[in-house]
Amino acid sequence: MDGQSSVKSSQYWEPLFPFLDLKAQFDDIKNEVMEAVSRVFEDQRFILGPEVELLENEIAALVGARAAVGCASGSDALLLSLKALGIGPGDEVITTPFTFVATVGSMARAGARPVLVDIRPDTFNLDSNLIEAAISSRTRAILPVHLFGLAADLDPILQLAEAHRLAVVEDAAQAIGACYRGRHVGSLGAAGCFSFYPSKNLGGAGDGGMVTTNDAQVADQLRRLRDHGRSQKYSHEVLGMNSRLDALQAAILRVKLLHLANWTRRRQEKAERYRALFDEAALDGNVKLPAAPPGCFHVYNQFTVRSSERDRLREFLRARGIPTEIYYPRPLHLQPAFGYLGYRAGEFPAAEAASREVLSLPIYPELKEEHQGAVVRAIADFYGTNRGL
Repeated sequence: MDGQSSVKSSQYWEPLFPFLDLKAQFDDIKNEVMEAVSRVFEDQRFILGPEVELLENEIAALVGARAAVGCASGSDALLLSLKALGIGPGDEVITTPFTFVATVGSMARAGARPVLVDIRPDTFNLDSNLIEAAISSRTRAILPVHLFGLAADLDPILQLAEAHRLAVVEDAAQAIGACYRGRHVGSLGAAGCFSFYPSKNLGGAGDGGMVTTNDAQVADQLRRLRDHGRSQKYSHEVLGMNSRLDALQAAILRVKLLHLANWTRRRQEKAERYRALFDEAALDGNVKLPAAPPGCFHVYNQFTVRSSERDRLREFLRARGIPTEIYYPRPLHLQPAFGYLGYRAGEFPAAEAASREVLSLPIYPELKEEHQGAVVRAIADFYGTNRGL
């Protein structure tokens, strides 16, 4: 939908309701947001400053990390984390092929070589049983992704990392507030990377990111790297970049952070309603619902189902006015940008199967019950199991 023209034509498709309704969210908190924006304009400190520092402290407290460092995007959070850990040319980092491009792209931008390992079919997250075979003398880190708001299986990953003296960098871009065995994601590895892209559970009015860490030296290096490699004006200790979080974004995010727990609870309620509706429609044999492993606190950035007839189902839903999205239609080892890695089709069968079968359904705090009902009724009609929902 990025770059979609606002000019309607005969080809324009209007869904019955939005896939994600950011306007409804804004309507609920408009006065709070505008007061925060006005505060920044009155202060006229737009780059870093007190709003960013306060947000960093609040995110660190939420996650349970000793420090948090704001930056310009979730993509930069990944790159900065790798560079702060000293990872670069000649190094290898292990991750998943079934994720957003920035996960693997950050490694390449740091000069390191991405090494891919297949996913678990049930959670879509990195299969920890396959990691050890991918470790070499050049491996410096493991980078699990907490995809769609569900924590990766971190205990075996952390144990492997300790045994082989590797860093763990958590890609928690889609998972703020998610927990693994009672601990927040972003607090378990050497660094945790968050995105504040508008579609995230905690989304800004544009791009923004954050890195959390329990290592004071890593935090200091992150602060230097995000600000042209300097710790004070015109003293550049390392080669850094311009990746500072704007005060306006921080102020808006601080308002939204106050609502995050409630929004998360409502997302979970929507997920449970979907499960009940799918059960009532007897769709278990046709559509596989998202995994909810014990010990994991799922925050449902996406409600992603699987269907062997995904493309036909999506077209059927579109004809009914039901919006859906596909995250992700092509695994990264098959993307032209990563052709130099030398992977071929068939090397990661679980990731490739997921790319053919996944379909994300609308889920957000303001989603109406009748709209959820319309989604499941349409799916039931496709499979011929509608029992008067």
